[in-house]
Amino acid sequence: MRPLAKRPDEGFPQAARLSKGRRRKRYPSLSQKLSERTLVFLLGGIQFVNVLDFMMVTPLGPDFSEALGIPSSRLGLVTGSYAAAASLAGALGTLFMDRFDRRSAIGVSLMGLVIGTAAGGFATGLYSLLLARVVAGLFGGPATSLAISILTDLVAPERRGRAFGAVMGAFSVASVLGVPAGLWLSRHGGWRLPFFAVAGLGVTLGAACVLLLPAVRGHLDKRDAAASSEFSVERLVLRREVVLALLTIAASMMASFLIIPNMSAYFQYNCGVPRAHMEHIYAIGGVCSFIALRIVGRLVDRYGSSTMAVGGTAALLAVIGCGFLFNRLLLPPEAIVALFMVAQSGRNIAATTLSARVPKERERARYQSLLSAVQHIASALGAFLGTLVLVEVPGTQSIQGMPRLAALSMLLVSSQPVLVWLIQRTLDERDSKRAASNAKPAPVG
Repeated sequence: MRPLAKRPDEGFPQAARLSKGRRRKRYPSLSQKLSERTLVFLLGGIQFVNVLDFMMVTPLGPDFSEALGIPSSRLGLVTGSYAAAASLAGALGTLFMDRFDRRSAIGVSLMGLVIGTAAGGFATGLYSLLLARVVAGLFGGPATSLAISILTDLVAPERRGRAFGAVMGAFSVASVLGVPAGLWLSRHGGWRLPFFAVAGLGVTLGAACVLLLPAVRGHLDKRDAAASSEFSVERLVLRREVVLALLTIAASMMASFLIIPNMSAYFQYNCGVPRAHMEHIYAIGGVCSFIALRIVGRLVDRYGSSTMAVGGTAALLAVIGCGFLFNRLLLPPEAIVALFMVAQSGRNIAATTLSARVPKERERARYQSLLSAVQHIASALGAFLGTLVLVEVPGTQSIQGMPRLAALSMLLVSSQPVLVWLIQRTLDERDSKRAASNAKPAPVG
């Protein structure tokens, strides 16, 4: 990515609205030094810690399940508690998220996430672990929303697909490095060690973000502040493009989290995959996903979200069928995990890039907070539904009911291309109306 311009207001649109004196005070040469690549790296780091904190619980499930006496069929509760808390934080964030400097808000979110993650390492049973995950979710959800908002504020529209691909590549990096490292730490140092390691990483990243990120206050100027006072959550939610965006993210996340929380237990207890192999299985999947995400981001910029959503959906339907629909693996577990990650990540980039066009600048963080709330509640519903459908076979730890979950997941997966196409058409119509309105000559007199 090309570096940001040397002029303080170029590349950071909100800086252009400040007087020179205020600009020097608020951006003390930082915006002159920070490149777009560095910005994306920092925001990707936030996503990495947040995603890793969320993702590592699933493959570690069998480890702390045995240590804390948690039935394997109830592991979805641990994942779902984080997602439910994040959805609550997202819903509350729609009321106030755009009233603060985004840099300060993301620092607070990271601090809360670190505290919740560290508390997970001190859990003594199911309920204390659930409480720790709730605290982590309450702060982790807003951190994601704020990172996406900052990226949308500071990166030009023609480069956002590539930028989103890089930031969302944190999912792949977490899979390549974070999850296998967490599994290795758990195997050699106990299941608590990964929680403490992620908390320490979060502290380091939080300090770097507060020191290096510029203040993001363009949405707080007088003109936008006046418009923000008229902001209505109800008015936002009732807009057609917003409803479609929320439906798209809900269907996508619920489809994934019917499967994801139970994947590790299913591989080990139903399919006989050794525990020691799980580390390289997730690492291989993450490498493939990381490479694919860099390509998909560019393809979205070139061919559009609708086309990429169709391709990602076809691939995800195939991998769910081969891995889970028949209660046995039709492909090696490495291929199942790799294809699942690649397909789901590609679909997410297509939907997220298109979704960035939905809100106005003054409502962007609250819109992202609302989107995060829906995303996490859908994830929680998927995880909780899995615990209702699955049953642990006494004495074997294997689980029954995976084909039913796979069939429901495939049904939800199939809805995304249609929803993405509807969002695209709605946004194009809205932009055409705005362009026609702006082209009308001003009344004379």
